[in-house]
Amino acid sequence: MSDLLANLNSPQLQAVTLPPVHALILAGAGSGKTRVLTTRIAWLMSTGQVGPHGVLAVTFTNKAAKEMTARLSSLVPINTRGMWIGTFHGLCNRLLRAHYREAGLPQTFQILDSADQLAMVKRLLKNLNVDDEKYPPRELCHFINAHKEQGVRAAQAEVYDNYTQKRVELYAEYENQCNREGVVDFAELLLRCYELLQRNEPLRKHYQERFRYILVDEVQDTNKLQYAWLKLLAGGGAVVFAVGDDDQSIYRFRGAEVGNMRDFEREYAGDNVIRLEQNYRSHGNILAAANAIIKNNRERLGKNLWTDAGDGEPIRAFEAYSDLEEARFVVEEIRELVRDGISPTQIALLYRSNAQSRVLENELFTKNVPYKVYGGLRFFERQEIKHALAYLRLLGNPDDDTAFLRVVNFPTRGIGARSLENLQATAHQTNSSLYNAAASLTGKSGQTVGAFIRLIEQLRVETNGLPLPEMVEHVIEKSGLAQHYRTDKEGQDRLENLDELINAAATFIDDEGAIGEGGALVSFLTLASLEAGEHQAGEGQEAVQLMSVHAAKGLEFDVVFVTGLEQGLFPHENSVNEGKDGMEEERRLMYVAVTRARQRLYVSCAQTRMLHGQTRYCVPSCFLDEIPENLLLKLNKKAEPAAFPAFGSFGGGYAEPVPSGGLRVGQTVEHAKFGIGVIVSTEGRGADARVQINFGRSGMKWLALEYAKLTPV
Repeated sequence: MSDLLANLNSPQLQAVTLPPVHALILAGAGSGKTRVLTTRIAWLMSTGQVGPHGVLAVTFTNKAAKEMTARLSSLVPINTRGMWIGTFHGLCNRLLRAHYREAGLPQTFQILDSADQLAMVKRLLKNLNVDDEKYPPRELCHFINAHKEQGVRAAQAEVYDNYTQKRVELYAEYENQCNREGVVDFAELLLRCYELLQRNEPLRKHYQERFRYILVDEVQDTNKLQYAWLKLLAGGGAVVFAVGDDDQSIYRFRGAEVGNMRDFEREYAGDNVIRLEQNYRSHGNILAAANAIIKNNRERLGKNLWTDAGDGEPIRAFEAYSDLEEARFVVEEIRELVRDGISPTQIALLYRSNAQSRVLENELFTKNVPYKVYGGLRFFERQEIKHALAYLRLLGNPDDDTAFLRVVNFPTRGIGARSLENLQATAHQTNSSLYNAAASLTGKSGQTVGAFIRLIEQLRVETNGLPLPEMVEHVIEKSGLAQHYRTDKEGQDRLENLDELINAAATFIDDEGAIGEGGALVSFLTLASLEAGEHQAGEGQEAVQLMSVHAAKGLEFDVVFVTGLEQGLFPHENSVNEGKDGMEEERRLMYVAVTRARQRLYVSCAQTRMLHGQTRYCVPSCFLDEIPENLLLKLNKKAEPAAFPAFGSFGGGYAEPVPSGGLRVGQTVEHAKFGIGVIVSTEGRGADARVQINFGRSGMKWLALEYAKLTPV
């Protein structure tokens, strides 16, 4: 027992050894929250308070769930394989597989990832002759998922006008299509599971009585339905132990509600709120900057990070004339860091918008600095992998129309668009799947589509009883995929990926052992869908990591560059326009960015930036002004070209005269004739002073300051 609790600090020890009461653990960045969560589970089991079967542990990524399971295995001598530790989607899938009949699902139901869902919606709009410009498929997917995440079915959706009425009708048609094909999307997994438990009292009581302790990781990222699901399972008297950081809630655009933490504190935790504030990641100056930034948010539960590792280096700040100069500065600093012995993999370049990466990538490439865009195309989302999985899905569920359409003519087998239109029309009229409707086709269409149906039937017979890896290999070869990529001049990488899919199947069998409901194939396809959003680390040389701030959450690096810190970019103009809630989320995002750094942090901005093909004149981010001056080491040069004078409290290192009138570069002003604009540059003094202003539609204008009559906005 002493070994289990060794090396825990006082608040961690308090959290781990709590009596059976609801508790909220406010775990700051780098404060050891995963350690506390897993040690809490180990302590409960090792003290005999609960067995492995009585624990439900929920997190947000498969990676986190696997890390939790691995740590738990090292702490207590138990077999964790049967434990309910996983993501919301993974656990709901497990429950629905076990109770598919009660849930109204086929035993071999398949899961649609986001690309499959989009393809289905596009097909639906086409079948119903709906204008996809008036009702864009991606927006309709978002509409459907947002409603499901609120626990709202099409029949319950509010209608405000004719446009909303049509979208609700399309939502209902989409539900019918999914039910007909026996498929579920990600949002449906949770909603279907919640509805099942809500209406089926015996089943609900079974799981409420089974799970005596419910532990939740990253509770700040839960949406309305996830929180309701947790409350439903806790309704039988389970003890809930929730860990999270409201200062790192950055997924509002996905439906996350930071207010769930305050609701949990009020409804469950009460006075049992423990703050983990000692940080084991970053040096003191970095934490001081993070604390200074986040304290400006009003709606927070409150904590203050600290460390005993010392202050460390000051935060390096650079204000560039342009995004090109910013990129040159960043890359030169990286080259110097690498020369000093820092591993490139321990250097991260963060940006608010993915559009910012182009200039950085170009400079890295030019200077021959290896880099990797973190979160690039994922393994299970690559074209050749999705083709192979579609064939496998048809073996398990021939009524899966999305899989059918992906491979019915790939590799090409002479099935034209007209044949598919006829097939889709027949399926729609007969309310059947495309696979079943194929028997009704005649003529050439009947022959070509019929040949594909016979291929699938043959594959089903030939793979019956084969071990999963051999089944995958057989399908890749006999479907024609392997031959297609062998004859493709750029197909070698795709062939290697298909080989890796076979390896993945073998690893899956080794790791999973006993397979759940539906058999090995269904379980493997479920894994592919659930992990489609997980990052797959690549092999090869060490490389600098490029990523958005959202993608960086949960990661840490020795050196971090936070670039593009300008008003309208970070904080993003869309969020600023949303008012207080949007601005507070942007500040939390900045807090996440800063706390990724262990030893050295750079912050940079540019006075001009090329975005979406246009030059943009920028003002430094308000977040820069929130960092205390005594923490900063400004790296700007003196006496640079007159076109870029000093502006803002952050930049004050440029020795360029500012014309009279109190105006400055970056300031927004109004002109009686040209309207509202932004001052780009200035020159001269007194009667000779003039300013260059970007008036948007009215263009760029040089105006004599004495006669311009400009009004600050």
